[in-house]
Amino acid sequence: MNLATLDLNLLPALRALLEERNVTRAGRRLGLSQPAMSAALARLRKHFGDELLTRSGNSYAPTPLGTALLTMTGPACDLLERVFTCQASFEPATAEREFTLLTSDYAAAVFGAGLARAVHAEAPGIRLRFQQVGPTLVDSITDFLGSADGLLLPHGVITGYPSLDLYTDRWVCLVADDHPEVAGALTLDDLARLPWAVYQRAHDAPATRQLALLGVEPRVEVSVGTFQLLPAMVAGTRRVALIQARLAALLGPHSGVRTLPCPFDPVPLTEALWWHPLHTQDAAHQWLRGTAARVGDDLREQSDRHLFDE
Repeated sequence: MNLATLDLNLLPALRALLEERNVTRAGRRLGLSQPAMSAALARLRKHFGDELLTRSGNSYAPTPLGTALLTMTGPACDLLERVFTCQASFEPATAEREFTLLTSDYAAAVFGAGLARAVHAEAPGIRLRFQQVGPTLVDSITDFLGSADGLLLPHGVITGYPSLDLYTDRWVCLVADDHPEVAGALTLDDLARLPWAVYQRAHDAPATRQLALLGVEPRVEVSVGTFQLLPAMVAGTRRVALIQARLAALLGPHSGVRTLPCPFDPVPLTEALWWHPLHTQDAAHQWLRGTAARVGDDLREQSDRHLFDE
């Protein structure tokens, strides 16, 4: 396929048609007349040799090829837009732009808050959008990174993309303040015996994968979609959870939980900023990465002072 022969204006038209499943609505979305949108559909049908949309009662439904294309047009449009918004220079004090960072609630709370403060101080016209990701991210990592400016994720989950190490953290155990069976230190037998509250799935955290190697399979009683829900699921119960020390340090005095050292030596996590290679030379993205690096340096200095001294 020779890209030089393609009309790239057909890509947003294809996306609008497949998502709206209506020529008039698709045209309105793109600011095109109904005849112009019908002409675009005719050209797309000729190119693909497929109807793409077929009438189903009073509406239209995508053909099998249309369904397959629907999953690709969104990421393709996002990627194309980012290619053509790359800049050779960037002035943060006067720039107006939005950066989208994919993240867990943990990274948004521990790192994102500091990044937002730094961006506000240096570039008041820049907007940050933190978008929480789920467990399906790894299966579609190229699509996710192509539609965002970066991903906050520890090492050990994905590989093969540019990254910048931000800070390190360690795992601690979380139990209720008034846990009836845990007075002092936890043991491996405790972790095998007690019920667990976990983030999404038991083995999403590398530390719980380590436990499996030690012969301990967490008996999951509650699974939640955010790390910050774990304290509420542990307070007043017999449950135990693994949580990052930096996040635990943000808990208030009346959270109803306490942290204890893990009865094994969990591998510390190194949080990193990952991005699609197309962003590497973009001046605006380079500024974002530099700002993130400075915020990460501040966090590392804090850990040197007190977080890891226990």
